[in-house]
Amino acid sequence: MSRTARRGALAAATVALTLTAAACSSSSGSGSSSDPGASSSGSSAFQAQHKGGTLKLVAHAAAGSFDPQVNYTLQYWQLFQSMYDGLLAFKKVGGQESFTVVPDLATAMPKVTNGGKTYTFTLRKGVTFSNGKALTTDDVVASFQRIFKVSSPTAGTFYNGIVGADACLKTPASCTLPQGVIGDAKANTVTINLTAADPEFEYKLAVPHAVVVPKDSPTKDAGTKPLPSTGPYMAASYDPNRALKLVRNPHFKEWSREAEPQGYPDAIDYTFGQTVESEVTAIENGQADWMYDAPPADRLNEIGTKYASRAHVNPLTAFWYATLNVNMAPFNNKLARQAINWAVDRSAVVRLYGGTNLASPACTILPPGFPGHVESCAYTKGGGTTWKAADLAKAKELVKQSGTAGQEVGIVTQDDDVNKSIGQYLQSLLTQLGYKATLKPLSGNIQFTYIQNTKNKVQLALTSWYQDYPAASDFLNVLLSCASYHPGSDSSINISGFCDKGVDAKMQAALKTSQTDKASADKQWGAVDQTVMAQSPVVPLINPKMIDFTSTRVGNYQFSKQFYMLVGQLWVK
Repeated sequence: MSRTARRGALAAATVALTLTAAACSSSSGSGSSSDPGASSSGSSAFQAQHKGGTLKLVAHAAAGSFDPQVNYTLQYWQLFQSMYDGLLAFKKVGGQESFTVVPDLATAMPKVTNGGKTYTFTLRKGVTFSNGKALTTDDVVASFQRIFKVSSPTAGTFYNGIVGADACLKTPASCTLPQGVIGDAKANTVTINLTAADPEFEYKLAVPHAVVVPKDSPTKDAGTKPLPSTGPYMAASYDPNRALKLVRNPHFKEWSREAEPQGYPDAIDYTFGQTVESEVTAIENGQADWMYDAPPADRLNEIGTKYASRAHVNPLTAFWYATLNVNMAPFNNKLARQAINWAVDRSAVVRLYGGTNLASPACTILPPGFPGHVESCAYTKGGGTTWKAADLAKAKELVKQSGTAGQEVGIVTQDDDVNKSIGQYLQSLLTQLGYKATLKPLSGNIQFTYIQNTKNKVQLALTSWYQDYPAASDFLNVLLSCASYHPGSDSSINISGFCDKGVDAKMQAALKTSQTDKASADKQWGAVDQTVMAQSPVVPLINPKMIDFTSTRVGNYQFSKQFYMLVGQLWVK
């Protein structure tokens, strides 16, 4: 969401699963008390008869830090939707409306003045943190300062336009933003001043990195010690090796059903450490209600036949990709990077992920159907706008020209079956190209931060990106700008270390154009995509779909295009 999604994918697909489950997507059907497994597009009113119970979630691994201003994964951004609040929020509904930004801790959308550079919010009264303390303007101001103090992954891309952000990025510990974020306790307002108009700023205020936490929150990553929340749920305990438990926030009172609806389960138990095989069995037997990881290949047939009504398949604006470290051999050589792009058989990766019903080959960074996407495929045999086949001969020739044959290449993936299988394919491919390739699978709990830190000298990593909000900059500027590259940090989302001043200038120009002409800006972003692909810092592999497998105890399934399954809105027996 948002974040690099660390969700596993299907190892193989069955037509039965996809065809039957497609009818069970979030946009169709309606929930009913007599059929708790039915899908629902949501209700405008809270249905008290479905309140209660414990929702049981399972995952192979936790997602690291539970700090909402630090964590950048789908796994926890989903949960944060029912826990933390910002001045604004994405509407908590299924379907296209979920891309709509609405007031959350603010009473209304901001008053925008000064040529689009000043945003003034009136804060809601009566909102209380889960620790019993009332929310104040001081908490809001401190939370924006904290974005920089904890070196949030998007501090340099989402919030660097706030007046004073430059100084905060240079010396985070002393960040105050005195002219950038101003609270007026008497008027109960918060004013944010930008250095330039930013048409995407409201989106940026609606993601978890901009949530409001208590002013006395630690000025470093809170890690496994959850911070007090304002939403319907609070964390009672968190052990990334075992489990996470969410319970109702006793101080929560619904102030906006669109922004922060009351939750249905009394508690949400999230257990880690199971195999995907055992997760499927637990859901089938009603011992668990939902699995974060996708089912393994050998269980798909039974899910597609016996349990088809509980499989929900949804298309995603996302891509899986390989990062190539442009600052280390052999990928500090552009020819070597281009060779990998020519060599990868995207169709093979599609098969490893789950087949053509659950993924398609990716040629560009911006996914199909996303702002700025252009049908273009720079690395396909015979040329064209869509991917057709790899060109191994051309790849081998480029490796030869680069003089990098024989060099060692480490490949870092997550340790689930699907990630490992794609990693093994890449290892075999690099060996064919003449490299000495080794595979390093890591737990999903640590892999994402590990591959970001330059100290770990990661040459090639398998990862993925799922949109934070519907704008091209959220892929290109976030993943590949100089501002996103932070050597020595676990929060360096520009994993390839790609920093090209010329490309950066083009991205800044597109951002500026978007202030007045979004259509023209999208064309500029499409051109940036192709310029970046010519440099080959990444290898787009696939555009995925997602499958949610739920138990018979669950009802009111809703799929937000922005944050995916709405966990807190599930009914549970």
